[in-house]
Amino acid sequence: MATTVTSSQTDWRQEWFEIEDATYLNLASQSPMPKVSIRAVQAALEANKNPHHKPDSTFFEVPNRIRASIAKLIRGKPEEIALTSGASAGVAAVAYGLTWKPGDEVVTAKGEFPLQYTGWKPMEEREGLKLKIVSPRERFITADDLIAAITPRTRMVSVSMVRFDDGSLLDVPRVAAACHAQGALLLLDVSQCCGALPMDVNQLGADFMVCAGYKWLLGPFGTGFFWAKSEHLGMMRPGPFYWMALMGSHNFAALNFDDPKPAPNAKRWDSPEWASYFNFNLAAMDVSVDFVVRMGPELVAAHNRKLIELMFDRLPKDRFVSASPLDAARRGPYGCFAARSREKTAEVYQHLRKENVVVSLREGNIRVSPHLYNTERDIDRLISVVTP
Repeated sequence: MATTVTSSQTDWRQEWFEIEDATYLNLASQSPMPKVSIRAVQAALEANKNPHHKPDSTFFEVPNRIRASIAKLIRGKPEEIALTSGASAGVAAVAYGLTWKPGDEVVTAKGEFPLQYTGWKPMEEREGLKLKIVSPRERFITADDLIAAITPRTRMVSVSMVRFDDGSLLDVPRVAAACHAQGALLLLDVSQCCGALPMDVNQLGADFMVCAGYKWLLGPFGTGFFWAKSEHLGMMRPGPFYWMALMGSHNFAALNFDDPKPAPNAKRWDSPEWASYFNFNLAAMDVSVDFVVRMGPELVAAHNRKLIELMFDRLPKDRFVSASPLDAARRGPYGCFAARSREKTAEVYQHLRKENVVVSLREGNIRVSPHLYNTERDIDRLISVVTP
């Protein structure tokens, strides 16, 4: 386990290996894993030289620790959390688990991350539901846009809490209240904010949440979680489940083959074969999420807000425009900007990458996503490259 460190910026920066060949401002795409996570993977790999040293309890201890850490992070309950291979797995669990009627509506937003379309569009043919795509009336999608689209036929609103393409932050409690007033449910993708913004599922009011683990949770690819509000677990249709989610599976000597019952919690949606200690991704996720909890999303949010506001302040106003809300209360943990045309924006992006300033180009915007290992010097480097 990592040693305890203080909350100062300098101390936290030391928890990552230094990226010597680039200015890395691209955590919203993929997080550099902290030192403690890399060491956990190395230790798990080493332990597999002698698997006979591991007791059966090892299969459950690490997944249970991760559930507990995620529960602390989102103010939920460990039994409401499934460990998945990413955000899409949670959407699929909901899509296949609920009972649908022909004509049921699922509302999402125009330009949403593709999982909203790959998760729900096939259900039109399979279940006869209708995917309704809402366009923003102004620049960014808002709670008002989504609420105006809810009808008596709306069964689900499925959207991101923070948009991947512009960093805008949704007023989730308002959308949740409108959904519930109509008898609809809210599924929230929190991949671009969980671990970087304070989060309380009780205040948000969502019914389901999905999240990738390789961004703000600082884990590796192939990790994530699915959260389901306790009272919804019983309304989900039965389906195939991972054998280690079998009720009583902790006793490997007496497994129930004839009439298997899933555990009475979200564990039934754990990704098969992934959610065990013997997977190196899980070993990394265990310490990564614990690291995020100890670090605190509030610290990340305040640090990033300062750096993004500095970026917006120093960008040449005659060449660039903000592509994210300037009001920090309406923005997630990163910011986007653009040149005066998509072609020019793409040129600027290529120039940044050529100069080893690593950012993302998303839907015509340059996305800048720092973390605690970044400093004002990194923002200065970005500004110097885009300024003639």
